[in-house]
Amino acid sequence: MWGAFLYNRRFEIGQPERGCGQRVSERLLEGINLCCERDHRVLFESLNMDVGAGEVLQIEGPNGSGKTTLLRVLTGLSEASEGEVHWRGEPIRKVREDYYQHMQYLGHAAGIKQALTAQENLRWYAALAGLECDEQIDETLAKVGLRGYEDVPCYTLSAGQQRRVNLARLYLLPAKLWILDEPFTAIDKSGVKAIEELLIHQAQQGGAVILTTHQDLQHVPGLRKLELK
Repeated sequence: MWGAFLYNRRFEIGQPERGCGQRVSERLLEGINLCCERDHRVLFESLNMDVGAGEVLQIEGPNGSGKTTLLRVLTGLSEASEGEVHWRGEPIRKVREDYYQHMQYLGHAAGIKQALTAQENLRWYAALAGLECDEQIDETLAKVGLRGYEDVPCYTLSAGQQRRVNLARLYLLPAKLWILDEPFTAIDKSGVKAIEELLIHQAQQGGAVILTTHQDLQHVPGLRKLELK
């Protein structure tokens, strides 16, 4: 069973207000008139979307509909054929440094170096973020059910355990916006519940989440959905 889910934040938080069904939250990320083509095939076009503080946005659609491509466009890792992505009202190309300081992206792959231990992987990610948090690493790994696996090479871990090493970044390196590609892949039932609670906590603290998943997120309050066809 994964550990407790409350942890300190390094960003300013503010509980979004809602009333009469109208969104009042701070708009964080916005995709404007996005179009993307791959191999002469249009994945999506004229796409407008946004996510605000305190919100969880689930991207849905069949395989090949462009879900992962859209996430990569939103992170700035891929370029759209048309349109722009804005962070707090500014194109991300103009505020890239600020955007990456406040955004955490977990891709579809495990996102770890197999030859390194779980500790070393998290230490490496912390160093990239300019943080020193060695004392928190073992505690963080315990939270994701990896107590006793801190100092073994990641290639010896199961697929689910490797995913948990990557997910531990969400505890260790807080960010205002999470962009997550299939975070429930290879995760057992206890882990699924833990991730759901983690998403809820992120939103309650004034953060935002954009994710793709085939998981039913019925327990996540205020969930918004965007379907790609």
